Amino acid sequence: MAQVRLIEYRDASPEVKAVYDDIMKARGTDWINNFWKALANDPRELKRVWEAVKSVMGPGALDPLVKELVYVAVSATNNCEYCLHSHIAGARKKGMTDAMLMELMAVVALANGNNALASGLRIEVDPQFR
Repeated sequence: MAQVRLIEYRDASPEVKAVYDDIMKARGTDWINNFWKALANDPRELKRVWEAVKSVMGPGALDPLVKELVYVAVSATNNCEYCLHSHIAGARKKGMTDAMLMELMAVVALANGNNALASGLRIEVDPQFR
């Protein structure tokens, strides 16, 4: 259960509806997910986060699927179930296969384990890496 009320489209202020409309247009969908509905409790935060998503996840040097895969990896590491579901769905729409997801999770597990070893052992960084 959400910690705040989810703001449905029909109950949204004009300011929130404008962001909702932009989200639906950009995503080619006719619904708003619960993440945005929760953020709508603070219309300025809703708009700020949506603008950041459009900027970072939009066209750039990285392929859109790569961006989704990075988001999935970080979400797994941060244990964000909502983000995992949302961005796995987004990655699948962009072409991610089950094999790709399994390999990605193996890389995430390896990196998290080795990060803990290197961090815990306080290993000095090689000069060649600097």
